[in-house]
Amino acid sequence: MKLTSEGKTSIFKKFGGSEKNTGSTEGQIALFTERISFMTQHLQVFKKDFSTQRALINLVGKRRSLLDYLQKKDIERYRKILTELNIRK
Repeated sequence: MKLTSEGKTSIFKKFGGSEKNTGSTEGQIALFTERISFMTQHLQVFKKDFSTQRALINLVGKRRSLLDYLQKKDIERYRKILTELNIRK
């Protein structure tokens, strides 16, 4: 199941402040987290889907880069997004 545009706008509304603020760091991290959870469920069913596996690894790296950036810029926002999305560090 692909993430719909309504799902994306709700994610950006919740984490980015408004649905138009698609460039916010928290919104992008939340969107990547949603996609990562979907890909993980997909790979549990289709274990030999190596293209999805590679895409998942790239997506986790992008999210890690954004989290590192947020940690350097504002540690409180970083800690808040970790607890809200239940991401372990």
